[in-house]
Amino acid sequence: MRIGLLTVSDRAASGEYEDRTGPAVRNHVESWADVEVIYQEITADEQLIITTLLKNWSEDVDLILTHGGTGLGLRDVTPEATRDAITREVPGIAEVMRAEGYKATPFAALSRQVAGQIGHCLVVNLPGSPGGAVESLESIAEILQHGVQVIRNVDHAP
Repeated sequence: MRIGLLTVSDRAASGEYEDRTGPAVRNHVESWADVEVIYQEITADEQLIITTLLKNWSEDVDLILTHGGTGLGLRDVTPEATRDAITREVPGIAEVMRAEGYKATPFAALSRQVAGQIGHCLVVNLPGSPGGAVESLESIAEILQHGVQVIRNVDHAP
């Protein structure tokens, strides 16, 4: 599985804050079988830049995981950028992450994560904290791997 990892954070992009979530997510996905991280980048909370990166990366990867920018802050635009990029939404993935996160903290209900498809690529928004991102990823790992396999089978259908 080819993966792109996108950290969305004004502070991390400016160098004011060390991105700890991107490395945590990378470490987790690299524990899966047959995974190659193709892209890993940090960007500011700029909707057009996020949308453009998602569209461009989707041509080369099977899965894009974003982390950050999914809260209620005025600069949190990752869900909007993702909706601008995807061709169809896969709401069950975000529903599972919120439901599992709610078990740890009721504030998980405030997350606005989105998941969807851009052509033959799955895109999933994870929370911005290292713990929240990895916990969310753990709750959907099997779903993601199956979803990518389904998309690949569609690619190679006669």
